[in-house]
Amino acid sequence: MKLFEYEAKNILKQYGILIPKGYIARSPEEAEAVAQKIGKPVALKSQVLVSGRRLSGGIEFADNPTEARQVASKLIGSTIKGHTVSSLLVEKKLDIVKRSYASVTIDRQAKTYIVLASHSGGIDIEEIVQNDPSSISRYWVDPGEGFNTADAMEMVSRFSIGENEKSNFASALSTLYRVAIDYDAELVEVNPLCQMTTGQYVAADARLILDDNALFRHPEFKYNRTERVNDTPREAEARRQNLAYVDLDGDIGIIGNGAGLVMSTIDLVQFFGGRPANFLDIGGGAQTDTIKRSVVLVMSKPEVRAVLMNIVGGITRCDIVAQGIIEGLNDSSVKKPVVVRMMGTNEAEGVGILYQAGIHTYRNIEEALAEVLKL
Repeated sequence: MKLFEYEAKNILKQYGILIPKGYIARSPEEAEAVAQKIGKPVALKSQVLVSGRRLSGGIEFADNPTEARQVASKLIGSTIKGHTVSSLLVEKKLDIVKRSYASVTIDRQAKTYIVLASHSGGIDIEEIVQNDPSSISRYWVDPGEGFNTADAMEMVSRFSIGENEKSNFASALSTLYRVAIDYDAELVEVNPLCQMTTGQYVAADARLILDDNALFRHPEFKYNRTERVNDTPREAEARRQNLAYVDLDGDIGIIGNGAGLVMSTIDLVQFFGGRPANFLDIGGGAQTDTIKRSVVLVMSKPEVRAVLMNIVGGITRCDIVAQGIIEGLNDSSVKKPVVVRMMGTNEAEGVGILYQAGIHTYRNIEEALAEVLKL
């Protein structure tokens, strides 16, 4: 789950990282009032869950409240990378001496957190690092040891900056790591981390991405968005219904119990010349309502011409699945052919329920595939 910039900054502030004085504005009049309150030139920053806002025209500056209202009139309601701007973070424009970069993210290959720091930062950080790999310092964290200020000092010691600046930079890095651990974050990034004339560092921008699977440990985000930036409308709806669903570009709907089974079913459909339209895993031990909602969701996709259900019952009962299929077909406003491969726990009962509803089942997945391809 991605947080807006202002949400990420509020968390960093709680940990002692300095952020610019600023407030959220949802109208040009509010932006003008905030600029008046700050009493200095301001930055107006579109609050959308995408990166690269500056290059896309989503961040602008104003020297006075009247200009802030004019800029806000242009930004609010505009679209940045497909996302409509509904609010702005209006904050004091910083007097920056130097831009740096700091982040904590997950190195999945190394199976641990990695801390990254560079004494160069800003919108061109990727180009800077590509042209000069030595400009970035990396530290792979031993999960048993953690990461502290001494480790951070080791990272920044290679930078040609004063001792006071090194100490402040290292403190910021160790704090970002604490945020990552406390919030189960996949990414905590400050770019740029700006050095001021005082030698202190201020988070001019911030990104925070939380692991969806750990949200049960963070009840404060219970009512936040669960959609991901790249979700299709149907994926977003599935997420709201707690269904494990991914859109694909084919025309055969796929439903199964267990991620591995669904993935292998997709592979088989592809191997035999079909085009899977989706991935949907009902999980183990799914109840009637889950099956029903899954059927309705897949049926609702216009591109789907037929649905293949692959059920291997263990803790999942075939009779419950069968009942869910029938209820889903009854509730669906769109009727499409359904082919069911079913075996396992309460198989006879499940087959009998579907047979009475006029739905033929298969024990062999190849036979079910041949039928769905024919349909």
